[in-house]
Amino acid sequence: MVVFAGQGDPRRSMDLLWRGAPAPRTGPGPRPGLSVELIVDTAIAVADAEGMAALSMRAVGERLGRTAMALYTYVPGKAELVDLMYDRALAELPGGYDSADGWRAALTRWAQDSWEFYLRHPWMLQVSQARPVLGPNEYRALEALLGVLAGTGLPARRVRRAVSALSSVVRGAAQTLAESRQAVRATGLSEEQWWYGRAGALEALAPGFAERFPLVAWLDAEDAVGGAEDVPFLEQAAREAFEGGLALVLDGIAAALDAGGG
Repeated sequence: MVVFAGQGDPRRSMDLLWRGAPAPRTGPGPRPGLSVELIVDTAIAVADAEGMAALSMRAVGERLGRTAMALYTYVPGKAELVDLMYDRALAELPGGYDSADGWRAALTRWAQDSWEFYLRHPWMLQVSQARPVLGPNEYRALEALLGVLAGTGLPARRVRRAVSALSSVVRGAAQTLAESRQAVRATGLSEEQWWYGRAGALEALAPGFAERFPLVAWLDAEDAVGGAEDVPFLEQAAREAFEGGLALVLDGIAAALDAGGG
């Protein structure tokens, strides 16, 4: 499923993102047991464990031992909650990278941190990039990447394209891995079981497969994905795509710098 951020009330969402929740009441009576931070952290826990499809104000309320209505005092609705979750999760990422060992080493660390982040929070991959949250931690994460790329001397036009290429490689490979794991839970079949059920049918129905698709057969024969026996094929392929794709993008940046950066 795809979730679009920025669908709640713009003023309420942006106010919560940038100014935070109002100070808790200090007058007489019992202190409130809820806060925006607690609600958002609980919502992240729900999404981490069950995915975005399971996220609702009711599900969050149940984890907190409250009704959904009790949450609306703090967060206007699910749309605003998604924005807050997304931006709060991004706070886990480093706010900058040391380029003392060179820009390539710094970008590799950025990519590895981002890869591990997405695997911890695969629901983040379900939040579309078409509608950014525009929160402080989203900009903080972008600033960290720009800090490395701008230091290379590349012009702004090339830096913007490098940001897009790097983000696409990391996010795309992480999404493939996350979906391969999700497929097992959703279908009840392991990757091996799924392929076993179809490989025989494909072989029977397309006996001339290698002749009809010679380059596909060549690729499978010459560059078989390898790895530990207990790692599913698609998961290993995603890891190799991440590492190989990253290397290609970094090589491209290096080539651009060698050519004068423009």
